[in-house]
Amino acid sequence: MTESNPAALARAAEAPATRPRSFAWNAGLVIGMGMLAVIVVAAVVSPLVLGDQATKIGGSPGLGSTPEHPLGTDTLGRDMLARTLVATQATVLMAFTATALSSVVGIAFGIGVWLAPRRVRELGLRFIEFAVSYPTMLVAIIVAAILGQGVVQVVVAVAVANIAGFARLTANLAAKISASEYVTTAKLMGVPTHRIALRHVLPNMAEPTLILIAGAFSGALVEISGLSFIGLGAQSPSFDWGTLLNDGLSRIVVNPVVILGPAVALTFASLAALLVGDGLAAAANPRSNSTRARIVRAQGEPVATGGDDVVLVADGITVLHGGTGKPLVDDVSFTIHRGEVLGIVGESGSGKSLTASVVAKLLGEGLEASARRLELGGTDLLGRVPDRVLASKIGLVYQDPGTALNPALVLGTQLSDVLTIRLGFSRRSALDLLARAFRAVKLTDPEGRLRQYPHQLSGGMKQRAMIASAMAGKPDLLIADEPTTALDVTVQREVLTLLKRMNVDSGTAVLFISHDLGVVRALCDRVLVMKDGRIVERIDDVATLSEDTVEHPYTKQLLAATPTVTIPAGGHS
Repeated sequence: MTESNPAALARAAEAPATRPRSFAWNAGLVIGMGMLAVIVVAAVVSPLVLGDQATKIGGSPGLGSTPEHPLGTDTLGRDMLARTLVATQATVLMAFTATALSSVVGIAFGIGVWLAPRRVRELGLRFIEFAVSYPTMLVAIIVAAILGQGVVQVVVAVAVANIAGFARLTANLAAKISASEYVTTAKLMGVPTHRIALRHVLPNMAEPTLILIAGAFSGALVEISGLSFIGLGAQSPSFDWGTLLNDGLSRIVVNPVVILGPAVALTFASLAALLVGDGLAAAANPRSNSTRARIVRAQGEPVATGGDDVVLVADGITVLHGGTGKPLVDDVSFTIHRGEVLGIVGESGSGKSLTASVVAKLLGEGLEASARRLELGGTDLLGRVPDRVLASKIGLVYQDPGTALNPALVLGTQLSDVLTIRLGFSRRSALDLLARAFRAVKLTDPEGRLRQYPHQLSGGMKQRAMIASAMAGKPDLLIADEPTTALDVTVQREVLTLLKRMNVDSGTAVLFISHDLGVVRALCDRVLVMKDGRIVERIDDVATLSEDTVEHPYTKQLLAATPTVTIPAGGHS
């Protein structure tokens, strides 16, 4: 039966081609930019307006807080508020210069290490490990002591001290990026090293690098002020926040307000830098610019109806992109009966996995879903469903068992979590249940497998373990999202046979997602064909499925390109 939705086609045609935002403002960035603007204004305006007041000698010395001098005066009668504001320019410029020098040199060194020949890379990595073993402030003090007192010397000292931190982070990030296929391809094509670094490596580490730069600037403010505080920084008549702290130290007991200004200014500037860095990283990251996923009840009377043996009723599932409003899944409706295997087949991007994610209430961020009715075993999935109930009703088998399993944990530990946390089993009873489930899926030595790590199992064994885990809680519905795509042909047949046998033995309903109509035809009782987010054909008689029995041209194309797969009746080989 062929279906179309003219209303959906009209909405898609009329929808503007809005590009998703690549940069999104956030609260932290706005607050940080506001604070940074205050600092910049103070740095630019204060020396022009308050320069004389900050350096003029002859006022009343040692005053506390007064209406004329809110932060008091120093031992020479100079207004501390004016001196704090004027010192903003020198302190911020010194920190900015030191951060710029250290970031450029450190990032270039860290990336260059991984793009260099092997021997040079090993030597560079050992040097980075040696350099980061010393505290940044200690290195800055040593370098400043060698270079001598002064503003330039302090800037160079702080820059040198922070190079190792940038080099370590970028080297760690570049280690993974440099092994990527697109970098390898660029090398084989003879792309110059500097172009590989600028085009392929650096953009892919922008988020952590921005955060590190902001943190380094914040640290540079403290380090420069600290060096000036111990007499290695700005020398009279120049002054910065560290110098002001040093000057007020002798009077901190009798007149503590004199150090309040530089202390608050230093804290304010450091916080502004951190907020801007975190905000820029979040704003520039497209993954963080998405809205929170929502699944709501759509208006209108439900069309799909259930029955006594219906496990899942899905009526009018629609998924929209949150940024553009583009429909990704449009008005999809179906039911699954107890013991039935329903297949959804379609090309990549047709919306089949999105449909399954709505049923499992695992919709990705940045998407908005709605449905007129969505019920599983009598539970309204459009309302608030406790995690314990959802875990007991739905089992999931993912496409790639290698990424679905945590490589740092043995199978028994990670696969028993749902049973113990959500379903109330004790750890021992959960492991016993998993061992029986492993035995049911024909995994040899089930107790031993529970003590193994994922890398110690083959791809087919890992997928069997995932199926056993999903079925251990006896769910009403098993969602298998392309569970054979990452497996070779021989193992595919084993997994499909296992799914069919589990379905027959337990009576669990199965929602099977695939792009291979041959696999779906061999396993499923009914088939939905999806294209461009819509169901274009429903196939109720899979046994007679052929190009002559289907109507939609897309289904005919799928059948023409599909090899034949057979599974023994009842799932028993």
